[in-house]
Amino acid sequence: MDSNQAITADPSSAPATLKLYGYWRSSAAYRVRIALNLKGLAFENLPVHLVKDGGQQHSADYRALNPQGLVPLLVDGDERIGQSLAIFEYLEEIFPLPPLLPDDPADRARVRSLALHIACDVHPLNNTRVLQYLSGTLGVEDEVKNEWVRHWIATGLASVEQGLAPFEGRLSLGRRPGYLEACLIPQVYNARRFACDLTAYPRILEMVERCETLEAFAKAAPEVQPDAQ
Repeated sequence: MDSNQAITADPSSAPATLKLYGYWRSSAAYRVRIALNLKGLAFENLPVHLVKDGGQQHSADYRALNPQGLVPLLVDGDERIGQSLAIFEYLEEIFPLPPLLPDDPADRARVRSLALHIACDVHPLNNTRVLQYLSGTLGVEDEVKNEWVRHWIATGLASVEQGLAPFEGRLSLGRRPGYLEACLIPQVYNARRFACDLTAYPRILEMVERCETLEAFAKAAPEVQPDAQ
């Protein structure tokens, strides 16, 4: 099947039993909300506040669900899946339509490579627990910490910008967004939050502009989540 075709998920196949534990401003949870929306899957959004009460992710109740003590966590019946990209892969296998990945193996590898770069190389250097350690344990001043964040985001996005060249202005699924965009848009959200200069990334900005107005992305945005502050 051509990934460029507009594929609609069968609403009857969208189980209301899916539960997503996340935090409104977690870019990893943001990714999964987008992926679930792109697949047309209903889910219960369960907030885990990463700062309140010393971090609710550290509570005994949540650790019993997810020993990693991280968000997001997807619960599907008796299955519990942590790590955003593992959740993506699970959704692709259990709910294959509409797909989040291209049909061509090389294109799929290219998308996964960029997504992994964002999720594993860029995001971890500006996530909440790293920034808390810099500020709290190491006593790094906010101005220095924010410069750290901007440096690593800029380094990562420069690589992504180059990696988008083969798409030639298309989305990763031709006319549709998928796996790649679900990772990229939350990272750009983080970049804007830390006042990063994005003018050097026209391919990224074009992709973001095409996605942010789509319902799947708008419904996943941090500011419209029930725990947004």
